[in-house]
Amino acid sequence: MNKEQLMTHARAVLKHSYSPYSKFPVGAAILMKDGTVISGVNVENVSFGATNCAERTAIFTAITQGYQKGDFEAIAVAGETEDFLPPCNICRQVMVEFFAPTTPVYLTNGAGDIREFLLKDIAPLAFTELDM
Repeated sequence: MNKEQLMTHARAVLKHSYSPYSKFPVGAAILMKDGTVISGVNVENVSFGATNCAERTAIFTAITQGYQKGDFEAIAVAGETEDFLPPCNICRQVMVEFFAPTTPVYLTNGAGDIREFLLKDIAPLAFTELDM
């Protein structure tokens, strides 16, 4: 699956976003190494701290379905923004937990342009191990 096809999945789920407070829908689609695509959307709450981002929704859904760290091939993030929509830092840290540093991260803008990054480039200085 190419980045355009994966982004099509991310854009298709935007309509399922629950974003009544921010009016800022986000969709994500993850390509798993076995070829499965798992999607997620942001789900807001009136208590904004209880909101879950699209990227984490998709990652947590994959884990719930039995996928494990290392099973993730690529992620696409879509929104209706003028500029490219990057994952928040909480999502980047969760991505670091489950994705390889060289995992492609595809971002789009409202015009449909796609930019490709590697996870290691958008999550510098992330926590990678717990020293106790």
